[in-house]
Amino acid sequence: MTESESPYISHPRIMVLGVQPGTPPFRIVEIDGQVVGEARAVIDVLRAAATFGITVHDLDDPDVVRWVGGDKFTWTRRGRRVY
Repeated sequence: MTESESPYISHPRIMVLGVQPGTPPFRIVEIDGQVVGEARAVIDVLRAAATFGITVHDLDDPDVVRWVGGDKFTWTRRGRRVY
């Protein structure tokens, strides 16, 4: 397989990992491979990015942000109630 035949895999600077249990639930944010904090909403992801000098114009751009275990609207664990 040549490079032109292989699928493109982006390596965004920002990774938002799956929802973790908590009150309220949260997602871990990594920037440049380092854990930088917890996010409980999209605004927390944007604040973390800004702290590291990253301007995010499109949260749906996989070259900018990779959402693991859901998308920008996923802030609770599936099948579980949050009290």
